[in-house]
Amino acid sequence: MSAHFKDKVEKIEQIITKITEESAKGKPIIVEGKKDAKALQELGVSGPIMTVKTGGKSFLQATMEIETLDTAEVILLLDFDRRGKEGTERLQQSLERSKIKVNRKFWLELRALGGHEIQCIESLTSYLYTIHKKSDTFKESIF
Repeated sequence: MSAHFKDKVEKIEQIITKITEESAKGKPIIVEGKKDAKALQELGVSGPIMTVKTGGKSFLQATMEIETLDTAEVILLLDFDRRGKEGTERLQQSLERSKIKVNRKFWLELRALGGHEIQCIESLTSYLYTIHKKSDTFKESIF
């Protein structure tokens, strides 16, 4: 594995570790669907995860549900495709109007590092698994 590529994978894993730490402190993570939530759980996230695109929820219903969490801050981790970007911006604006701080830092970092290989949160586990399986770092990884 090239040094550049290895550095990229390490940075992604560091971000996941930070997300896990923030989640453990009780900060809710907002994802699109159940598969995204499952992927985060497989990566070690144990805190509250809420989906915004399941069960036929409208955007407004999802926003209202997040507002009922009685939290000062949420972490947005919607997908990195066009619809995910639009949803992230829309949700951020709506939540900030409700005085809820929105953390997009991890989303922005993962999007920048993921390039075309990672288009959604649910693909993180398979991406990292494949990379580690192809390299010598498999035994040292988070898996």
